[in-house]
Formats: sequence, C-alpha cells, structure tokens
Amino acid sequence: MNKIALFFGILLAAMGASAEAAAPGADKSAASADALTKTVSGLDTELFDAFNHCDTPGELQKHAGYLAKRLEFYHDKGGVTWTRAAYLANTEKNVCGHFRRELVPGSLEIFPIKDFGAIEQGWHKFCDLKTNQCFGEAQFLIVWRHRAGKWEATRIFSYGHRPIASK
Repeated sequence: MNKIALFFGILLAAMGASAEAAAPGADKSAASADALTKTVSGLDTELFDAFNHCDTPGELQKHAGYLAKRLEFYHDKGGVTWTRAAYLANTEKNVCGHFRRELVPGSLEIFPIKDFGAIEQGWHKFCDLKTNQCFGEAQFLIVWRHRAGKWEATRIFSYGHRPIASK
C-alpha cells in the first residue's frame, strides 16, 4: 500500500471514530434543544394568554410577571418603551379589550443563549375581539433570561407590521 493510500485510510478511520464519539453528545444536545423549545414555547403561550385576556381582572398583572422590570419593548410603528411599567400602561390602553395576539403556526424558532437564556422568534398576527377578524401580522423576537429558576422577557421586538388582506 502506498503512503498516500495509507494516510487516507487512517484519516477516514479517525473521522469515523470521531463521528461515533460525537453521536452521544449530539443526542444530549438534541434533548436539551427539545427541552428548551418546550419551555420557551410554553412561556410564549402563558405570556400571551394573559396578554389576550388583559381586560380580565388579574390578567394584566399575570402578564407582567413574565416581564423584566427593565423590559425594553421595540415596536416599529409605536417606538421604544423602556420599562415594564410603561409597556403595561400602553398595553392596558391600546390592547386590553381591543385585540388578541395569535402565534402563526409553524413559525416559532428557539435559540439558546449560553449562560443567559434564549431567543424566541417567529410571526404573530392580531385579531379584533369584536369581529374576530385578523387584521395584521408582524415578526417578533423575545430575549428570555433564565435566572434563579425564573424566566423573564428582557427585550421584545415586534416589527415588519403589515395588514392582512381581507378575503
């Protein structure tokens, strides 16, 4: 066997061994990603269930429980809100009793942030509570911090708002 063939034989064997060694870690990583996705998608459901019912007593405060005190909310049409208190005042005035938010099925993506939490991104749409008609949609991104066993949204972005054409 010539030296080149021997070299490639050893290289291929080493690559196969390293791929086999990586496989168990890949399973652990996939399980960790699945757990994070389940956690953050559950947080999204809980956060926006309270948001969607914020005209019901106690629901706006429940919604607030998912938000950092120093929440930053970036909205392409409404500007920036720098605190949870200001965000809640705007939500109470402009959202509660007027419309609900719906996650667009299949659009949610979750990404871990090492030693911090996660990024959640996707599409959502907004629907009038009286007519039940959805009138707009936008992209969103939420930065979640996990600290002392508690998850809280620290930054929320809602952007690319556009009307949904009526049929």
